[in-house]
Amino acid sequence: MKCLEVVFYMSKLKHRRLAFLSAIVLGVSLTLANSRVILAQSSPQTHPETLMSQINVFQAIILGIVQGLTEFLPISSTAHLKAIPVLLGWGDPGVAFTAIIQLGSIAAVLWYFWADLRQITTGMFFAIQKSDYKCLEFRLGIGILIGTLPIVFFGFLLKILVPDLDHSSLRSMGTIAVASIVMSLLLALAERVGQRKRKFERLRWQDGLLMGLAQSLALIPGVSRSGSTLTAGLFMNLERATAARFSFLLGIPAITLAGLVELKDVFDEKVGQSEIVPLVVGVISAAIFSYLAIAWLIRYLQKQSTWVFVWYRLAFGIAILAAIALGRL
Repeated sequence: MKCLEVVFYMSKLKHRRLAFLSAIVLGVSLTLANSRVILAQSSPQTHPETLMSQINVFQAIILGIVQGLTEFLPISSTAHLKAIPVLLGWGDPGVAFTAIIQLGSIAAVLWYFWADLRQITTGMFFAIQKSDYKCLEFRLGIGILIGTLPIVFFGFLLKILVPDLDHSSLRSMGTIAVASIVMSLLLALAERVGQRKRKFERLRWQDGLLMGLAQSLALIPGVSRSGSTLTAGLFMNLERATAARFSFLLGIPAITLAGLVELKDVFDEKVGQSEIVPLVVGVISAAIFSYLAIAWLIRYLQKQSTWVFVWYRLAFGIAILAAIALGRL
């Protein structure tokens, strides 16, 4: 109830930037507080990467569908790739498998936004030649580059500060549940206070930095990269479809880096053919359904609000907590 009271109070604030910063602080504080408790109480478990060899082709197809449908919807692909296989009795597919099939999602977003990316790239080149640093393409390109820095910085910082952190503890169901609930409240607040006046043509490079900071919250399992950036976009008074479109473009470097890093580690371990085939199938499945999810979400947000995702994430988090309480997870 206290969280809902805080959300209701902040929705009345006139200074929406203050509401945005306050909401982010609330989300990080609540999620990290829960994560610390769970990490302290967790017992040693099998490292999730060792379970990758147990994934068959059928399971890879299903997990690819889950990855594709949830990577770009603001509901957290990490949460669903952890929760759904656990509920089906398959176990946690692991960080490596999750990151690698994200390559299918990056292929889909490149495919969908290829014309935009080409326009941004060529536009930046001509803008530099003409010293026209106010053109849209230059602002978008710089925004994407700057917006990628926070998640890279905090990602490396996490590895340096906690090099021996148990991945299975970090990806615990309790952490995912609380993150899902917190992010549902933040998205509700953004939907409530956002004015949704700014179109794609009015994007600034500063928007990339703010969205990039929000994107770094996705290092917490269950937060959702697309959810955090879409929420930030609404707080910045972007139109829903504009916020989603820029979120997808901004996510290209982050998703690519995560997938390539894990891909290198997998091949360094000399993964056998029995493990490579499910990985390839999972990537293809993720690519197809990621493309469908991107196309659907952009069309949906042109006319509809994000409340369906707010209620879904709230119910998803509560359901996980209930399952934990009942000993089902």
